[in-house]
Amino acid sequence: MIPLSLQDAATVTHGLLVGADEPGRMITGPFAFDSRDVEPGALFCCLKGRAVDGHDFAAQAVAAGAVAVLAERPVDDVPTLVVPEVLAAMAQIARRLAIAYTGTVIGVTGSAGKTSTKDLLTSILRLDGPTVATVRSFNNEIGFPVTVSRVDAESRYLLLEMGARGLGHIDSLCDIACPTISTVLGVGSAHIGEFGSREVIADAKAEIIRALPVHGTAVLNGDDPLVAAMAGETDANVITFGFGEGCDVRGEHVGVQDDGRPSFVLVHGSTRRRVDLQVHGRHNVLNALAAAATAVAAGVPADPDRAGTAATAA
Repeated sequence: MIPLSLQDAATVTHGLLVGADEPGRMITGPFAFDSRDVEPGALFCCLKGRAVDGHDFAAQAVAAGAVAVLAERPVDDVPTLVVPEVLAAMAQIARRLAIAYTGTVIGVTGSAGKTSTKDLLTSILRLDGPTVATVRSFNNEIGFPVTVSRVDAESRYLLLEMGARGLGHIDSLCDIACPTISTVLGVGSAHIGEFGSREVIADAKAEIIRALPVHGTAVLNGDDPLVAAMAGETDANVITFGFGEGCDVRGEHVGVQDDGRPSFVLVHGSTRRRVDLQVHGRHNVLNALAAAATAVAAGVPADPDRAGTAATAA
């Protein structure tokens, strides 16, 4: 984590420090909302769930190494930053950390394949430098700030998976940490009941593209018309991936071996080379192309072959 004092955290969240004898003490570990996941120097976030209340585990979290807890009420004998809403305060602190971060922020969204693509891309980026990436599928308003809190001064890349349950959700995540590279994998119909139409889903996913700065890069699935159209939503650079002739990063001669591992020819500019993925399933070819194109946008030599190996071993 990029160190932040308890007093600075209180200022950012408009919170009140209670029972904290050392307001200058630094938060040096990431957010945790499960007392079993507390790392030394962490800030424990007392979230209320359906079955449990994080406030009940505050003392346990501090005993495990948390410097303080983020809570909605004072907790006896525990250094507490009292705020109106814990989840909103997590976002506010994460936004402060993202502003201080000087590396490359990459966002990935899409109706399917987000986690697989994120894992493949993480493996590629780590060949180039320290990378912090979303763990598992922590891609919502809770997991997102937790991931941002894990970044530090040595991190070259912050890779963020972004999910959406409705319009405005990705906007709110981009408000915490705005990517300079945004990748959209595709627009499906799995959540059409929540959104109403594929066009509305596309509108929600396009929020990650609209948030890009002018000097950023949109990485788009050139084979999905709803995604390809997002190029008109930004003044940033655009790189496309897919199987069509017009895609900047293209896959050709796709095959699947007897054990289910796919192979293909990766084409980028004048470069052509065969890739044998170590992950299984033909669908992972598109994910690998997305990862390769995003790596190109970041200035990293795309190596989905090694990424597939690393993702399998992880």
